[in-house]
Amino acid sequence: MDQRAPNLLDEALGLVDEEKTKPWPLSSRVVLVEDRVETSGAFVLHHLLKRALSPHSSNDVVVFLAFSQPFSHYDRVLRKLGCNLTAQRENNRFFFLDLLVSEFPDGDEGNRDGLVALYGKIEKLVSTSFQENKKCITIVIDDFSLMEVAANGATNYVLDFLRYCHALTSTFGCSLVVLNHEDIYSSIERPALILQMEYLADILIKAEPLATGLATDVHGQLTVLNKEIRDEQGSSRNKICNFHFRVKENGVEYFYPGSKT
Repeated sequence: MDQRAPNLLDEALGLVDEEKTKPWPLSSRVVLVEDRVETSGAFVLHHLLKRALSPHSSNDVVVFLAFSQPFSHYDRVLRKLGCNLTAQRENNRFFFLDLLVSEFPDGDEGNRDGLVALYGKIEKLVSTSFQENKKCITIVIDDFSLMEVAANGATNYVLDFLRYCHALTSTFGCSLVVLNHEDIYSSIERPALILQMEYLADILIKAEPLATGLATDVHGQLTVLNKEIRDEQGSSRNKICNFHFRVKENGVEYFYPGSKT
């Protein structure tokens, strides 16, 4: 990818020249990534993870909840993007919670206690990092639907967990980044889980297939809804950006519809 070309995703998220921007533009904000089976949005998580751990943000920390892939997978992917997760973990900038085999005990009490214990770990890491004067703490959940599976479908408790994590964004100025699969709920008419997540999200990113079908040089389209952007006059508005993307070996190319030759 041509590094001189504008990164449309960064522009939509307000991350352009992030090393010069204080504070981190995503501080105290919730970013929800919704994808589909045929159009994975995992590359958005990879990109935000790399940006949060960039050399220009040496005082920043990421707490990563992995329900979908092991550490080795993310380490391999991020190395291709120029970020060494092993080194970041050794430097206490990257905390990886391996939850691939997590399954809470059956019953309301077991589900509740399991989620409470998990939140306790996150809150402790965030609180400790905050006391160590870390400038920004990013919490990432790589597959929210699998968290619901681990909690035996206890949607209410999962939503409570999400609300508690959301509270950390205001208490400690954290960023919360969550990936969820929209189409697994296709048989349900706008379930409460998705509606609540979209309500809490300050930024909603949708990764979808092209309306025209599959293409060899275009892998899908991204729609970024950035809520309550402040303009120069101080008024609030929503900003919507839509562009296509192509996932490559060492990065992702973004371009406007019709601009790729």
